[in-house]
Amino acid sequence: MTAPNPAQLEVARDVGGGAAPGGERTRSTFWRYLASKLITALISFLFTLVIGFVMFSIMPSDPVHTLTRGRPTSAAQMAELRKELGVDLPRWEQFLHFVNQVIHGHLGYSYQLNQPVTTLIAERLWPTILLVGSATIISVLLGLWLGVRSGWKNGSLFDRVSSGVSLTLWSVPTFWLGLILLVLATSTFTGLLPSGGYQTPAVDYGLVAHWIDVGKHLLLPCLTLVLVVFAQYVTIMRSSIIDELGSPYLLTARAKGLRDDVVRRKHAFPNALLPSVTLIFLQIGGIIGGAITVETVFSWPGLGYLTYEALRTPDIQLLEGTFLVFSASVIVMNLLADILYRFLDPRVRAQ
Repeated sequence: MTAPNPAQLEVARDVGGGAAPGGERTRSTFWRYLASKLITALISFLFTLVIGFVMFSIMPSDPVHTLTRGRPTSAAQMAELRKELGVDLPRWEQFLHFVNQVIHGHLGYSYQLNQPVTTLIAERLWPTILLVGSATIISVLLGLWLGVRSGWKNGSLFDRVSSGVSLTLWSVPTFWLGLILLVLATSTFTGLLPSGGYQTPAVDYGLVAHWIDVGKHLLLPCLTLVLVVFAQYVTIMRSSIIDELGSPYLLTARAKGLRDDVVRRKHAFPNALLPSVTLIFLQIGGIIGGAITVETVFSWPGLGYLTYEALRTPDIQLLEGTFLVFSASVIVMNLLADILYRFLDPRVRAQ
């Protein structure tokens, strides 16, 4: 027999569908999937712009009267100030101006704090990231661990206690729990745990002492968020583990003689983790907005406390800016969850 020449081999690969065409199809499918998710996220953000503008436009507040309250101002000065702020324009022109500002990264100007809204948000972003990030990491690790143990021993004393405590804490109002912890901590550990703030004012610490001081201030607000949030992960993971208990692959793993903890850790947990991935990312986006009450109770200088300060005035442009940041965080985290889910779940990749 004569060996096939290179041209024949190339034709055979094209007809039979070699690895390269299959890889190209996979990449093409991924890019289509990513494009569809990006378009969906963009549409969601556009709807957010419309909702935010309409919601804050109909609020019963007049920024001109707010700025001139208690100050002698003539009608001509009021008219000039309205023109400067753009509140005398038709609504559709105000909306187009608002969208144009957002596209260019300008979220307006806070006339109460005399700073651009973008600058204020940037200054308060790190404390919120520190608080939310710490609470999320602890909540995820604690919630998934308890959820796996509870689901694996469904109906046991451990399951009943962990599930009952989790659901009870989940139902408690966040601000109320924060106040209770604040009262207990300040009365029990007088002088050891600060009652609020980000750091001790007017004290020049070194680097290590500074972070220890920040950690003391972080303890109570972080604990409050953890106690409320971790129950969601317990519930979802417990339910997923229970659904996996009767699966044939677990029976096969046990039949091979694998230890119970190995079956749980290497077989049941990875499959039960998928529903929790979406919840984790959505919770990261949602907890940023949900930290408003916690930051207010503990005077934590993040985006939540900034929103509370804007509500007291009210500072409309600052409220619009924080609203867009909170909404965008949810949209971005939802997008990341969809992308990660495609890599984790073969059923999504096959679509």
